Amino acid sequence: MPLVTLIGYRGTGKSTVAVELARALDCERYDADDELEAAVGMPIGRLVKERGEAAFRDEEERVLGRLLRRHGGVLATGGGVVLREGNREALRSRGGLVAWLTAPADVIRRRLAADPATATRRPGLTGADPLAEVDAALAMREPLYRECATCTFDTASLTPAGIAAAIRERLDAEGACPSGSGGRRP
Repeated sequence: MPLVTLIGYRGTGKSTVAVELARALDCERYDADDELEAAVGMPIGRLVKERGEAAFRDEEERVLGRLLRRHGGVLATGGGVVLREGNREALRSRGGLVAWLTAPADVIRRRLAADPATATRRPGLTGADPLAEVDAALAMREPLYRECATCTFDTASLTPAGIAAAIRERLDAEGACPSGSGGRRP
């Protein structure tokens, strides 16, 4: 199972923190969105447009299951991975330390607006503009993130390196921090 699984809404920094944390822990890093796009051979936005959200969620569930069976490392999940009960159960039972990355809605909107990948990688799944759906989606998903999380980090007040350091401190405190588990994945 992954040493650390990062969950949270899009734009909270999961992918960026995963890079920093994997570097700090000298371990593998996996990004569920990258793995999903490689598996289906197209960007997430195109997958949703061509095959619909249900097909996207099916692929996301398959990728999560495969990634959670790997040993060691840091896993950055997609923001909506918690929407399916089976995914939440998998995260709770096999996910190692599950770190929920949070940020206020205004911070998330600002980050999404500044990110050129928003249109292709982070499409609005409700048919709305991705920036317009943030408040409603956060309100609906927060209890689901809370259900899975073993710890929470506010990414609005810390840098990605600071969050990685805080997660490492948590691992150290729990005696779960490895001295190195193999080569890093870029």
